[in-house]
Amino acid sequence: MSTAISAFELEILKSAFETIADELAIIIMRTSCSSIVRDAIDYSTAICDAEGRTLAQGATTPLHLGSFHDAMRNLVATQAGRIAPGDIFIFNDPYLAAGQHLPDIYIVRPIFIAGRVEGWATTVAHQNDIGGIVPGSNSIGSTEIFQEGLRLPLLKLVDAGRENTAIWEILAANVRVPEKVIGDVKAQVAACLVGEREFAKLFARWEPVRFRQACADIHAYAERLTRAEIGDIPDGTYRFENHIDGLGESPEPIPFRVALTVRGDEITVDWTGTSGEVRAGINSPVPFTRAASYAAIRSVLSPDIPNAQGFTRPIRVIAPEGTIVNPRPPAACGARGITGFRMMDCVMGALAQALPARVPADGSGGSTLPTIGGRQGDRAFIFVETIMGAWGGGPDQDGQDAVAHLGANQSNVPVETIEADYPLRVERYGFVADSGGAGRQRGGLAIERVFRLLADEATLTVRSDKRRFPPYGLAGGRPGSGSLNAINPGTPAERMLPVLITEPVTMRRGDVFRHVLASGGGWGDPLERDPERVRGDVASGRVTPEGARRDYAVAIVAGPDGTPAIDAATTARLRADRRGGATG
Repeated sequence: MSTAISAFELEILKSAFETIADELAIIIMRTSCSSIVRDAIDYSTAICDAEGRTLAQGATTPLHLGSFHDAMRNLVATQAGRIAPGDIFIFNDPYLAAGQHLPDIYIVRPIFIAGRVEGWATTVAHQNDIGGIVPGSNSIGSTEIFQEGLRLPLLKLVDAGRENTAIWEILAANVRVPEKVIGDVKAQVAACLVGEREFAKLFARWEPVRFRQACADIHAYAERLTRAEIGDIPDGTYRFENHIDGLGESPEPIPFRVALTVRGDEITVDWTGTSGEVRAGINSPVPFTRAASYAAIRSVLSPDIPNAQGFTRPIRVIAPEGTIVNPRPPAACGARGITGFRMMDCVMGALAQALPARVPADGSGGSTLPTIGGRQGDRAFIFVETIMGAWGGGPDQDGQDAVAHLGANQSNVPVETIEADYPLRVERYGFVADSGGAGRQRGGLAIERVFRLLADEATLTVRSDKRRFPPYGLAGGRPGSGSLNAINPGTPAERMLPVLITEPVTMRRGDVFRHVLASGGGWGDPLERDPERVRGDVASGRVTPEGARRDYAVAIVAGPDGTPAIDAATTARLRADRRGGATG
């Protein structure tokens, strides 16, 4: 029998793998216990081939696109000869097991068919807590990984079908909310079991030799399509510099420098010149750095390319050791997400030079991660959320409002869920008018969340950014607005907080925490924006009449029916004055 795989067969198998990976994601969503997994969707699933190479990823977190690559390569290499039917592996450590950071626990199951490993069902989920010095285990003030929580090297949670109860007991003893963490890990286990079942059903429909050849062909197909797309990008080296604002009360900018070199059908992403590792929990282990680099490039390529590991073959990532993008153990990395987002934004800035018609202006910079944890009666509570914000304006459309960053297909936790599950009241959740960067295409609006504590006491930590260095505009568009953190705003006790809190803040009953995300930058000259679109923004509350005049030189008055209308004569004069250099 010929082992050649037709294009028709390859498409069917590719879609089947994607369906299984998505089914794993849905199972975790429906059976998990914590809001960070169930509602914020901070997790990922994948189906891998016999060698541990990703064949398909579930529709969850793009920044995890490359996260399975290093982890599975390490697992397959170190556990060779010790993998048995019925095994389930658990790990989280970035230095001991090629993980990302300690809150992300991997649950992985080999898929044995006729006594041979034919594939892997893999999951990774951000746990509500993994121990460490602050509730939620996202301590920015940590200086080494030992302070960040429970370290799990490659372990067998289930060994040849026999459950290792000691690991469950150790896990429960080291986290503040064991019922949440144990529940989420069990949801991952359940997803892996379903992945094994569905993979085996699919395998049974193929001749084994042809199935294995088809898996190899999926990688080759992804590589071929990726090389073709890269080949259409003009050759050259495109450089960009971006920053994290800095740490604590006296922040010093942390620079990120990327040189993106396109040569033929290959790309090199070189992080040489980026900041050295820092004594704080925002260092990015190199597997996460690769994942961020891959995800940014993937976002400008055709969606028809399979999310298979073969797509990474034409992409080389250089991350010098001892930098914030490749720290040495025991550097802390619990809050490394902000670094991944900033790397993606940096790569996008470089890509905008190569592909100006395909890349939008800068957005809100990824999720803010507020964590409020304490006790209510005799029970611990930990609220962790990945608040998502806005995209920048693009060449042909305004920036989107209230959407996830390119790197994290995640969601804001519903207000009703927060108030039902935690001693918190959400006093405001909405857009901030006039916040989107002005441009021919306006940036998306900033989001504001205001929480009031209803428990006696709690600890607050926040991972945010983009106050000193707001989201950049492109093609003459203006920057977006910066972020803000405040305790008890508008009162005599008001206290402004830094973007990255290194010393946890104690909240008392009745205290209010206000957070405003950065917005999206604008794209193109604001004076080229159609006045009718500005009028529409005013009518929808996105822009105030004052903002319309200040940012777009458009005069808005009340029409005969009381709705916003354009004063055409004043608008023409204002725009002529602005173009002539007058302030108007």
